[in-house]
Amino acid sequence: MSLIVLVGPMGAGKTTVGQLLAKKLKLPFLDTDATIEQRTGADIPWIFDVEGEEGFRDRESQALADLLALPSGVIATGGGIVMRPANLELLKQHYVVYLKTSLAEQIKRTNNDRKRPLLQTGRRESVLAELMAIRDPLYQSVATQIVETDGANSRNIAGKLAQQFDS
Repeated sequence: MSLIVLVGPMGAGKTTVGQLLAKKLKLPFLDTDATIEQRTGADIPWIFDVEGEEGFRDRESQALADLLALPSGVIATGGGIVMRPANLELLKQHYVVYLKTSLAEQIKRTNNDRKRPLLQTGRRESVLAELMAIRDPLYQSVATQIVETDGANSRNIAGKLAQQFDS
């Protein structure tokens, strides 16, 4: 397996699991959000403020296309990567692991996070629920594999995935 893409909602552990998996498989770790920040010299909340969600999604789509063109790596994507049909089509051409997480777990994991623009409202729980209702079917539509992350340790998830790809 040369490219493995991780999708899922905020707080699913895409970055953490991705870094651990890449290390175990001796592959480069790539992240769409980090790629955008490196290219722009600005953080994601600033891009949202200045360019709006649409501008950010344009940058995200370009980052995804560029990373998927690389020969190998473990790619962690932003939670909204599945919101554009063109991204869905690109993702369907690769091995995609959906890190599925319950709403309760998302709330717990993102509770102190101030870097997520879509959660900077007083309605964190309802926003997460609305996003999950829209995005879960999309994550499932591109998933080659679904891994439940509730109550699971990131190292264990990465270890099980690594064994699968290493064999």
